[in-house]
Amino acid sequence: MDLSQTRGLVIQQVRELWELVGFETRNKYRISDENGQVVAYAAEQQKGFFAFLARQFLGHWRSYEIHFFNEQRQILFTVHHPFRFFFQKFTVKDPQGRILGEMEQNFALISKKFSLRSQNTFRNYLMKSPLWKIWTFPITENGRPVALIEKKWSGLLKEVFTDADQFRLGFHESSLSNDDRKIILAAAVFVDLQYFEAKAD
Repeated sequence: MDLSQTRGLVIQQVRELWELVGFETRNKYRISDENGQVVAYAAEQQKGFFAFLARQFLGHWRSYEIHFFNEQRQILFTVHHPFRFFFQKFTVKDPQGRILGEMEQNFALISKKFSLRSQNTFRNYLMKSPLWKIWTFPITENGRPVALIEKKWSGLLKEVFTDADQFRLGFHESSLSNDDRKIILAAAVFVDLQYFEAKAD
């Protein structure tokens, strides 16, 4: 998956019929580039009865694994999230299990604050969003903007009755490596699970 020349992505959650009646199903996403071309998909892997219960009652605290894959269902990279009540964290790995990077929640009183670390380029990023800006998640490096994740509001009825959880991811720094862009893409999906999933409270 080559994102090195990509200026932006749209991440759209694909909802299923059961979610319209209040049940949380496995989270699935369709990822398109700035031209509307689908470049990847992402899907939560946990199946079975106990995974179903965890989604209903534990929300984003549960442990889960998300696979990012292409149209041929070849795995591009994976995201691993351990069970945590506090200071959420995930690790991004390539198909061979090599760690590309990770993101971890930092202590903050009046903001949403996360550190992103790249294993290959050794670059460190900060994703920090004030509590009153629930739709916007800027990512910086040493105070310089490098990317922006923002939820697109599409209206109350559409939010309720369609697959309307949709995020725009913009890459503002051309020097971002392909692996770093994958980590930031994983962060965009994490934002949805952390702050907009129905059972996240």
